[in-house]
Amino acid sequence: TAYEIRLSLVGSEMCIRDRYQRRVRGIASSDEFRWFLGGWIKFTPELMPFYAPTINSYKRFVAASWAPVGLAAGRDNRTAGFRIVGDGQSLRIENRIPGADCNPYLALAASLASGLEGIAQKIEPPPLLRGDGYTKSTTVKLGTVPRSLSEAVNLFSAPSSISRKLFGNDIVDHYTHFYRDEITQYNRAVTDWEVKRYFEQI
Repeated sequence: TAYEIRLSLVGSEMCIRDRYQRRVRGIASSDEFRWFLGGWIKFTPELMPFYAPTINSYKRFVAASWAPVGLAAGRDNRTAGFRIVGDGQSLRIENRIPGADCNPYLALAASLASGLEGIAQKIEPPPLLRGDGYTKSTTVKLGTVPRSLSEAVNLFSAPSSISRKLFGNDIVDHYTHFYRDEITQYNRAVTDWEVKRYFEQI
């Protein structure tokens, strides 16, 4: 189950009507909107534990499941990780990647921090996804979300990870310890699936 986050930029010239002159790969928007989207997309893999914090979180990310696997934005495209909806003052971004098991405070903190870093660095978003994000026939070569908690934590905890710049070493190291302990507990467990699959065979 998803925990979709929808954000728009309001006030201080970020989202006022007369600044909707440029385009996010074909969608009229402010520079700040475009850069916010670019940062949000770019830094998602390194902040993934805040969007998908459990072993089970990553079972969602399979093709044709309506859970996005591609790091792309699309105009009202539910197969994209980031769905752009609305126009003018109602223009907004829907992040479809977080799961219902996330801590909403951490997920929102990661969203705001990565988007604001995108504005600070003036990060351009990738071309809009057109068509089915699950197939190979799309018009955009997609990056993908991490496919396991272990992969996500490795990106999150790396010395060069954006997470350390945005949240500081103490917070990153604290959550890294927590997530790695979760992974260790899982690796020590024998699941019902393994018992049913292998008990009579081996």
